[in-house]
Amino acid sequence: MDIFKKLSWFFKKYKKRYTIGILFLILTSFANLVPPLVLGKIAEKLSLGQISWTEFFLYLFGILLAALLLYLFRFVWRSYIWGGAQYLEKEFRSKLYAHFLKMDASFYLKHRTGDLMAHATNDLTAINLVAGDGVLSLVDALFTGGTTIIAMMVFVDWRLTLFAMLPMPLLAVMARKLGVRLHAAYDASQAAFSELNNHTQESLKGIKVLKAFNQADEDARVFNDLTFKTIKINRRVFKIDSLYDPLTTLIIGATYIITIVYGGYLVQNNQINIGQLVSFIAYIGALDWPLFAIGYLFNLIERGSASYDRVMKILSEKSAIIDHSENKEIPENPILSANIKSFSYPDDQKQLVLKDIEFELKPGQTLGLVGKVGSGKTSLIELIMRDFDNYQGKITLGDQDIRQLSMDAYLNQIAYVPQENFLFSMSVRDNIAFSNPTASQAEIETAAKLAALHEDILAFPDGYDTLIGENGVSLSGGQRQRMAIARALLKNSQLLILDDALSAVDAKTETEILSQLRKQTRKRSVVISAHRLSSVMKADLILVLKNGQVVERGTHDELLALGGWYKEMWDKQELAKEVGEENE
Repeated sequence: MDIFKKLSWFFKKYKKRYTIGILFLILTSFANLVPPLVLGKIAEKLSLGQISWTEFFLYLFGILLAALLLYLFRFVWRSYIWGGAQYLEKEFRSKLYAHFLKMDASFYLKHRTGDLMAHATNDLTAINLVAGDGVLSLVDALFTGGTTIIAMMVFVDWRLTLFAMLPMPLLAVMARKLGVRLHAAYDASQAAFSELNNHTQESLKGIKVLKAFNQADEDARVFNDLTFKTIKINRRVFKIDSLYDPLTTLIIGATYIITIVYGGYLVQNNQINIGQLVSFIAYIGALDWPLFAIGYLFNLIERGSASYDRVMKILSEKSAIIDHSENKEIPENPILSANIKSFSYPDDQKQLVLKDIEFELKPGQTLGLVGKVGSGKTSLIELIMRDFDNYQGKITLGDQDIRQLSMDAYLNQIAYVPQENFLFSMSVRDNIAFSNPTASQAEIETAAKLAALHEDILAFPDGYDTLIGENGVSLSGGQRQRMAIARALLKNSQLLILDDALSAVDAKTETEILSQLRKQTRKRSVVISAHRLSSVMKADLILVLKNGQVVERGTHDELLALGGWYKEMWDKQELAKEVGEENE
């Protein structure tokens, strides 16, 4: 019953709704006592031949009235109790979603999307059942069962009631033993579902890659293995679950046997009449659901408790990023500077990712980041974006440590184009306007022109109203990149960050975009991470990174004069460019 204690905050919040629901559920329990009592009276009168047609129809009217009251009472409690359970699911969904939005990158390194989706679906459904069917089963088991047993003692015979209830303690023992096993089994079942959910989500997201590498059959085999594993684990859940009803049926059957044997003895000895025995048997029939409700209740409790623990474990995790929401003061045209002594990812503290990184970026200037794959370019951008705060050193914006700023205020100063561009299943217009929903059509088109995308959009079937599908599935890689760039430019923020954002466009388009950017970003600072050195050749400062450290720094001409890695890569790329032009 610990789950009801855990959910006490919710029941207190909606106590009026649940008080009304439980009240009408109790009235339902009392109304259920009428038909067996009336049936007993009818049987007694018939056995003595003392009933008139008037009395007979009055008894029938009493049963009909009880049935109408039961209809009304059930309608009210179902509306209030089951309706209340939906508020619990809504509360948890809102909490989980808000939690997901505020968690940092470390959280998503640890938890996969499919697992988080399982928490937001299956687990919340199990918790919802506790607040709905769980409350119903608890009240039914206590009040319907209790009032029925009291009625059996008052209206029939207390001795027969005590003997008939002898098998009942077995029900509590059974529920306790099975409940412990069910909790562990259901916890394993939810974990298996999360694993299956993860695989499904990743496979659907990477369906093009699976088909391109002819791995669809292999992926289907892995999926089937996970499915069978989940089924095997669920079989154990259902095996334990299925023991409740048969054992409850055996106990009810034993109660009927005791009633018939001992009740028949009492009738023969004239200690109760035949009408009372009929009422008693009818009351036992009314006990069927409360007894089954006990098994169902323990089932719901164990499932709900396991799911509640899983959800609360997620909600209890704290973001390593501290949001100083009160510090929103950021000066206009601030200087971005960094002095990073060292940085390691939270899951591997021994491996240094960045070391001794230092630069200053004034308004209107451009910073270029180049280096081999894994040199630390994206890691540096992640620190600027405040994906991680666990570094030694300082990054400042306008002389303020960015870790001391409000996240909303700080990120509002940044327009970001990541390596992996994410587009929404909306129209072209809505995707570009995502960074500035109030932008006019003219502003949207201007951003598209700056990103060299406007002509492509006009060639789409519905122009700016064209739906692009999930993550821009209908677009080419270059079009997706340029749409992400247009979205960032429309934000018109003080800092523009392009993380290898021109890798999917050709050299001519790249030159066009960069030329437009230079005209539009005279007051905005720009950080460009690139593998193609032509993307950063006009930058005011270029940092060459290797193993997380700056090995060369300067302007394009200064780096060429150094004759180091930058010069070597520039010569290679220029040669490749010349060869490509000759071949063309």
